[in-house]
Amino acid sequence: MSDHAAAAGLTPPILERLAAIVGREHALTDPDQQLPYLREWRDLYQGRAGVVLRPGTTGQVAEIMRLAHAHAIPVVPQAGNTGLVGGQIPFNGEILLSVARLQRVRALDAAGYSMTVEAGLTLAAAQAAAASVGRLFPLSLASEGGCQIGGNLASNAGGVGVLAYGTARQLVLGLEVVLADGRLVPGLAALKKDNTGYDLKDLFIGSEGTLGIITAATLRLFPKPIEQATAFVALPELAAALALFAAAQAAAGASLTAFEFMPRRVLEVVLRHIAGTRDPLAVPGAWYALIELSGLAADGLAQRTLEDILMGAQEKGLVTDAALATSLSQARAFWRLREAISEAQKFEGGSVKNDVSVPIAKIPAFIDRADALIRAVCPEARPLAFGHFGDGNVHYNILQPLEMPTAAFLELWRPLQDAVNAAVLAFGGSISAEHGIGVMKREALARMKSPVELELMRAIKAAFDPKGILNPGKVL
Repeated sequence: MSDHAAAAGLTPPILERLAAIVGREHALTDPDQQLPYLREWRDLYQGRAGVVLRPGTTGQVAEIMRLAHAHAIPVVPQAGNTGLVGGQIPFNGEILLSVARLQRVRALDAAGYSMTVEAGLTLAAAQAAAASVGRLFPLSLASEGGCQIGGNLASNAGGVGVLAYGTARQLVLGLEVVLADGRLVPGLAALKKDNTGYDLKDLFIGSEGTLGIITAATLRLFPKPIEQATAFVALPELAAALALFAAAQAAAGASLTAFEFMPRRVLEVVLRHIAGTRDPLAVPGAWYALIELSGLAADGLAQRTLEDILMGAQEKGLVTDAALATSLSQARAFWRLREAISEAQKFEGGSVKNDVSVPIAKIPAFIDRADALIRAVCPEARPLAFGHFGDGNVHYNILQPLEMPTAAFLELWRPLQDAVNAAVLAFGGSISAEHGIGVMKREALARMKSPVELELMRAIKAAFDPKGILNPGKVL
């Protein structure tokens, strides 16, 4: 038995009982086998687990939790291990409970526009399941090939489709959840209206595994768009994005499905490091927008509407150049420039990442304020602000100065993050738009929530997990 296991109360008899629940091949104690579950993909966090358990059924999850609760053994749930705030990592020898083997599509209801899937199904596989019956599951993230539905819901994931379809919370009809004591909440009904008391599912969505373990979900589906029109647009300044977005919404309404933004510096990082990418425009712009319209009929309306939007914007000086995709492959190339940003940044050295949101109208002023504040901390730092303009979500990342050692830069993580958070609060925003709190933002949350809000959150935690064994040390 390892020191990690002993510290968490995982005695040899308990380890034997846990292995009997999931099968010995799915109870991992070997450090090399555990490593993929303990190392966050950026190597920012590396944890310690007494055992990694890989249950194959909801019943096994419940059995594990009953045993853990009886002996007050802490448990850290994990889905695809793609989180960015350390919420999925055990640090003190806890049980790591991976839902990765829970991969079944339990039900597909094309007529009812819903599907029921298990928590370990990847987001890409969930999208494919919906597409197999001619429907759309619109949640879309850069990590969709590896992230899993359980983690998406536990963190209330956002992504590029929030403008049209909402966050993960708006896409859930029902949840199956195992509580800290092993009891099951069997809430998978595919009902769009249900006013029978408190809506418990909303407590589990975004709770980061601190209130219960999501094992399955009934998800909303949508009509699959027949056509899409995509444009990569150069802007003279970020303020032009605000006017362009307003014009696009007025002209396209609900068919405006994405409006992303990035500065020239971000595009250059992607072009420098990601093979097969190229600049869509001949003349560089100061800022860029990636715009997508979708249509439910193959009548060319989406393309015509987007052309009209851009022509009007050019006449007003809001757009300096634009490229409209004339093929699916060209549209995918435009989206690759946006989706590869996180990957490309890894080649530039240290990076302090901030996932924040502010009111849309305040995005330009927020970025100006944040730029000034972070340069007061680190004058040569390279700010990279990009993200989902249409829902106010700014990924305000900060690259290390070119001549500065990475270790020295990362020592400034806290003051740089505090500077960005100060700008966020000045504009009435949120310090976490879609990544969650985890351990990274736990102290900031405690400083920024009111005493009443924190008291209510702690009361909810105590009601659902009185022994404090579910994902201890995260969020609160």
